[in-house]
Amino acid sequence: MPRSRPSLIIFDCDGVLVDSERISHLVLQQLLAERGVHIGFDEAVSRFMGSSMPHTLDVVRQMTGVPPEEFLPVFRDRTYEAFAERLEPVAGILAVLDDLAEPYCVASNGPRAKMELTLGRTGLLGRFLPGRLFSADDVANPKPAPDLFLHAAARMAVPPEACVVVEDTPTGVRAARAAGMWALGYCAMTPMDRLQAAGAHATFGSMSLLPALLASAGMPDQASSL
Repeated sequence: MPRSRPSLIIFDCDGVLVDSERISHLVLQQLLAERGVHIGFDEAVSRFMGSSMPHTLDVVRQMTGVPPEEFLPVFRDRTYEAFAERLEPVAGILAVLDDLAEPYCVASNGPRAKMELTLGRTGLLGRFLPGRLFSADDVANPKPAPDLFLHAAARMAVPPEACVVVEDTPTGVRAARAAGMWALGYCAMTPMDRLQAAGAHATFGSMSLLPALLASAGMPDQASSL
């Protein structure tokens, strides 16, 4: 585990850097309804949040019978239209990034093209270029496998035990723990207990609390919440 301050902060993208999760899940819920499958928003979040796109498309195929090659273009176009209208950075994340003394990067289960779009639309892309943008496209196994986080750490030349991951899904927290990294769970849309059950070392509900957690990362392995 990290000792004192970490050497690298690895951020998830959707829901941690950009406030995209609510938008994309509303679109997904609507598209499912249009194809005869009616689920609530909370169920959509529970089923799909944190999943890789191939996994999401496979579940959609099971639910609707619509093949991925038919569903994906519609979902992507409708989601990107919604992003263009109302996507914003996660509240407080700009101040966090401005004040970070440690190197940081982003590692997302989303495709690189989506990351470039959402980070670009929110004015964050320049903070992660060049060389600090990692996606599921880069590895064979997406989260919850540790591959993506280990890949990011290797590319940033930092050992896994010196990394802290900021995640908002149980999938991402499990991936961070499997990679041997300190996991901080941002409980904006995911209930705190689900992040703790996945192994988050600490959870927090506001980005204003993240600097204090980063300063204490590497304390004894005991879950806490702020």
